Formats: sequence, C-alpha cells, structure tokens
Amino acid sequence: MTALLHRLVTDCFLPHSTRGCLEAHVREVHFPAQADDLGECVSAKSIKDRHERWGDHIPANDVALWDWRSGQDDDTRMELLAHCVSFGVNALHEKPNPYGGGVSQHGLDVRLSQADRLARATGLDMVAVGWRPTVGNYLGRVTKPWIIEAVREGAGDRAAQLIEHLKKGDMAKEAERLLAETDWLPEPLRMFDRDADVDADAGVDTEADDLPEFLAGDGEDDEDPQGMVAAE
Repeated sequence: MTALLHRLVTDCFLPHSTRGCLEAHVREVHFPAQADDLGECVSAKSIKDRHERWGDHIPANDVALWDWRSGQDDDTRMELLAHCVSFGVNALHEKPNPYGGGVSQHGLDVRLSQADRLARATGLDMVAVGWRPTVGNYLGRVTKPWIIEAVREGAGDRAAQLIEHLKKGDMAKEAERLLAETDWLPEPLRMFDRDADVDADAGVDTEADDLPEFLAGDGEDDEDPQGMVAAE
C-alpha cells in the first residue's frame, strides 16, 4: 500500500518524477474536445482546490515523501490514494476501431460498463454537482432535433414548440434558458443499469452503430459539425 501510494503521489505531485522500482501508474485522461468554460465548473474547481491542498503538505523529495506518507493514518492515506486514482478514470465514448489501434468495441463496452458501476458505487449525481446543459457543453454541439427533444423532455411539449421555428444558434441559446432550472441530463450523463438492458437489446444489430444515438442524425440543419463529447 505504501509503495503503491508513493508511486502514484510521485506521478501526480512531483515534477520531473522518475519511474522508480514499482511499475505502476495512472494515466491522466484528457478530453479531445471540451467546452471553453469547463475549467470553471464546480467539479473542476473542487478538484483543483483539493489538489492544491494536498500539494501544500506533500514533500518534494523522494525520501522525505516516503517518510511523510508512512506517518499518515489509514484514512488520510486512503483519501490521498483515491485522489490520485481519480485522475485515471476514463468514461469517454469514442469510435471503436475494428482494425487495431484505439479501442475495440468490446474494450469500449467494458470501459463504459465499469464507469457506470463506479458512478453508482460513488453515488455520482451530475445535477447535484452542478452540471447544466449549455450552448458550449451540449446544446450547440447537437442537431436541432436533439435540441428540441431535450427541451421537450426537460421543459415540456409547449416549450419545445416555442423554439421549433428558430435557427440553430438562437434555438440553442433559448434551450439553455428553458433548461436552466430543470434537472434534465443528456443520455450519456444519466444513470442506468447496462446489465439490465442486455436482454432488451437481444437480437438487435448494434455493431453498425459507430456512435450512440444522441450523436446520430442527418445533419442537414446542423450548423456546427463538431460532435459533442459525451463526458462533457
């Protein structure tokens, strides 16, 4: 436990760290695309503040770090371990590559299934942590039919009808306003039991679906071709 924690803390906090004798690491996951204001969200600020608080106490010397960690109680060590491991959580959807390189369909299924299990185990609630649909993080990155459907689910049929005539940019802005005080979440951020859905999907050919349904569409009225990253 001490050796593992030492390895991970070294990677997360010490600049120019060397690999050392333990071949273990957590690879930090970065979004290939993200909203401009993602770094200002509640969760991002919380993680940054927590990292800085730990950094104020962690020695910058390898030997001193080992001695410091050895003197911490079990609760403190476990909290620090969880902080370091959290940087390696990967719940991103990406297009599977059947020809090698990147992630396979099976690998993607396992990743997302484990991510859902972890979210349930930790009680993750994206509404409670402050996520709201905005033009930058969702509404400006999907087609008009998906914007209308989001408003219909979150604010009702009448609200959806009121924005149907708008152009894409105006529609996204108005949808952000209409959904601001709701608890609506896009499909990738909702909690559901993947194992329970296996039987319901039996006999359905899903191999042809390179992307989840929320990214599908004819794109005729989509002024922004950039796809939304589910993890945003």
